[in-house]
Amino acid sequence: MDAKRARREDFFYHHAISTRWHDNDAYGHVNNVIYYSFFDTAVNHFLITECGLDIQNDQVIAYVVSSSAQYFSALAYPQQVEVGVRVTRLGRSSVTYHLGVFVEGEEAIKASGEFVHVFVDRGNDLAVPVPSHIRPKLETMLVN
Repeated sequence: MDAKRARREDFFYHHAISTRWHDNDAYGHVNNVIYYSFFDTAVNHFLITECGLDIQNDQVIAYVVSSSAQYFSALAYPQQVEVGVRVTRLGRSSVTYHLGVFVEGEEAIKASGEFVHVFVDRGNDLAVPVPSHIRPKLETMLVN
């Protein structure tokens, strides 16, 4: 799918985020690095609230190993945004997410991203299978 043509309904999970005063840069719009924070926040909120990931105590945690973004039009403070999440690849120990950033109440996508997690053992940082309580939820969000 062409990322610029993605629509809100193409994503299975949505997380609302408010832009903050310090998100704006000298050009008067949300700085590109902030979008990566949006991606990380939305994905981890999904894993914690929908999949039961305990980021403080679970033996298996997820590391970001790759991320990228495309920007289509600017955001600025103050705006309410929604980050859509879906899964485009689910491997043995990794998951690739496609993310879309939308202004609340608007249909046009503002930015699109890809975010790859690898699940690892907290003690030795070695890759392990996606936890059995998380995999089924990720499978429901998987698209071709």
